[in-house]
Amino acid sequence: MSPTVSAPAPFRAVDLIRKKRDGSALTPAEIEYLVDSYTKGTIPDYQIAAWLMTVVVRGMTREETAALTHSMLHSGEVLDLSFLPAKTVDKHSTGGVGDKTSLILAPLVAAGGLFVPMISGRGLGHTGGTLDKLEAIPGFNVSLSIPEFHRVLKTGGAAMIGQTSEIAPADRKLYALRDVTGTVESPHLICASIMSKKLAEGTDAMVLDVKTGSGAFMKKEEDAVFLAELMVETGERIGKKMVALITNMDQPLGRMVGNATEVYESIEVLKGGGPDDLRELCLELASWMFYLGRAAKTTADGKNLATQLISSGKAFAKFRQLVELHSGDVSTIDNPALLPAAQRRVDVTSSRGGYVTSIQCEHIGTACVVLGGGREKKEDSVDPAVGIIVHKKVGDKVAIGEPLCTILCHSDEQASRARKLIEESYELNAAPPAYKKSLVHRVIHKREH
Repeated sequence: MSPTVSAPAPFRAVDLIRKKRDGSALTPAEIEYLVDSYTKGTIPDYQIAAWLMTVVVRGMTREETAALTHSMLHSGEVLDLSFLPAKTVDKHSTGGVGDKTSLILAPLVAAGGLFVPMISGRGLGHTGGTLDKLEAIPGFNVSLSIPEFHRVLKTGGAAMIGQTSEIAPADRKLYALRDVTGTVESPHLICASIMSKKLAEGTDAMVLDVKTGSGAFMKKEEDAVFLAELMVETGERIGKKMVALITNMDQPLGRMVGNATEVYESIEVLKGGGPDDLRELCLELASWMFYLGRAAKTTADGKNLATQLISSGKAFAKFRQLVELHSGDVSTIDNPALLPAAQRRVDVTSSRGGYVTSIQCEHIGTACVVLGGGREKKEDSVDPAVGIIVHKKVGDKVAIGEPLCTILCHSDEQASRARKLIEESYELNAAPPAYKKSLVHRVIHKREH
């Protein structure tokens, strides 16, 4: 009996590296070969690392980006949510400081009759992570299996978990390599990474919150717009309804930065209170989620619906139900004083009077990280109790000795480095700023839905 002979590979990795290096676009079949072979382990790290660097240097066409996203998406399981009786819609944020909108939007939109399947991430650098915030609620389980995810989603209208082994395995492997080869920053690779995970949820529509400013990964608005346009077009090429909002991250969103503190502030908003900027952004994002999910005829109708769901108490009741379905301690939602709390409160006071004209927002996020509220390294654990309360924001008047922020910590020694970062982040002048940047800079959607 003659031995089985494997079919020859349709391409050679070295040829595709050279092709991209020399400025030519790869075909969908060539990209699929690279992604599939690397995921299976038949192409070594060093060759894919070389290809990733050619992408950073040469960029990708829109067609290549869509093909890469499609290949990464289909490297694992794509959830089938056709068993649900209404449209599904999700929201993704590119990350910021004090950005707890997912905790508010999932129950808010679910209370309006849509289904919200959220596969979220952990904190990255100076930006907080949805999963870390949720785990500040004692018992909250973000590691549901796919069948459990389906059950919670069908029962409660929303479910919030981390990436499972079944979802986009190519992304996990490629991101780990990008992280150690200086190839994270490419907008094309960022787009494929984000969209492959989010589209694997099987949603009908997606609202993107793309941050720009000193506390965002995209510091320049033109870079945020480019990424937003790329993600919107990529999602639409794969048949999804898409919109992106370019939003301000030149100062923390809301007043709380941390994990348990941000849960507390989310509860405030769901009960009809909370800071104006956080509440307004959530209403804007919810209006688009309701519109794309066909629960509202216009975004204005969607915003009215979101407002009514909060004022009626239905949004908070839905959040309470979701915590219970995820095995969280509901008593901490009914009484947020039971959430993890730091032992010490240290005020960072102003050495002079004036008006806050700018805040180096990334410093505030980094200050929370050094307190233990985020990760300096991937393997670091997160302390849910620590954080920062922001008292003064851009445009606010400050008197000498008045608190700019309050540090929530366990010891004065722990707070010293955070204090220095906060002090350095504030710029004060005798006159107020000439204008305040709008919360939503612009909206990007390619076609009418």
